[in-house]
Amino acid sequence: MSHKRMGNQTVVMEDPPEIITSYTVVGPMEGQGPLGGTFDRVWKDSLNQEQSWEKAESKMMEDALQGALTLSGIQQDQIDFQIGGDLLNQLISTHFAARSLGFPLIGLYGACSTMALSTALAGMLIDGHFARYVMVGVSSHHDTAERQYRMPTEHGNQRMMSAQWTVTGAASLLLGRSATGIAKINGAHPKVTAATIGRVVDLGVKDTNNMGAAMAPAVADTILNHLQDMKRQPSDYDLILSGDLGEVGWNLVKDILRQSKVKLGDEFADCGRMIYGADQDVHAGASGCGCSGVVFAGDILQKMRLGKLRRVLFVGSGALHSPISCFQGESIPGIGHAVVIET
Repeated sequence: MSHKRMGNQTVVMEDPPEIITSYTVVGPMEGQGPLGGTFDRVWKDSLNQEQSWEKAESKMMEDALQGALTLSGIQQDQIDFQIGGDLLNQLISTHFAARSLGFPLIGLYGACSTMALSTALAGMLIDGHFARYVMVGVSSHHDTAERQYRMPTEHGNQRMMSAQWTVTGAASLLLGRSATGIAKINGAHPKVTAATIGRVVDLGVKDTNNMGAAMAPAVADTILNHLQDMKRQPSDYDLILSGDLGEVGWNLVKDILRQSKVKLGDEFADCGRMIYGADQDVHAGASGCGCSGVVFAGDILQKMRLGKLRRVLFVGSGALHSPISCFQGESIPGIGHAVVIET
């Protein structure tokens, strides 16, 4: 059905699915930040009575998925698919949460872009009549990510100023063809109207302490291609929200797009710059699947339901490296996936 294609990389939903409910669970540091009041549940500590950080992250994902399902009022056996992922090897947080919940699972790895990618593909599944209800779930945990990608937290190693702090958080969305006839949360139900699937862009950045620089070219490429495909300008959006570029990557994207005569103004924001306060000393900002997940499913969707935002371009950003590839001297490929949410 070629009429759903727009330009080179964008698909447009013929029957846009609704985001029926969302749910967020975060750690104590995230709860103390400027968006703390927008999250559904804040843990008192990063273990939450679990035996390891990895088990805590799986439980956080499970709680987020169950929270969105409970708010919707629909039955568990009505969910056609769970789709999403996390940062850990072989998506263990996602797989263990799915083991408990029993949904048919489509596991995705897009690094920190996973929330946007999962939302886009969930929208396609529903718009294509392959599913009626799809659960989207993503998670990250500061201590599990540090243990896998960098140094054990016990080392207490000094962080570079360009480094970003991995968010401890999990977010879930329940998408459906229609919310009619089921329990609704108050306000408008935003819809997924289009998606631009990004390309891998690698300009040779090898510094794992500067993921913003590695991801920025890919995010800029996706934004530029989305605007060209849709024949739109940045001003056509109330908000263009990047995932977790942090201070370094956010400024780089503006510089890159300015060279293509695309000027991003006050409508351009970044989840990695929003979730923590200046007094929390996270250096360049935040990162992790949970970063864009909890900001989008919390603060942004709340504003959309209240009519404060009507059209949002959500661009997830991902650094597609692994500890092994970095040890072998490889550069860090970046990717950006965009999804349009409208009320």
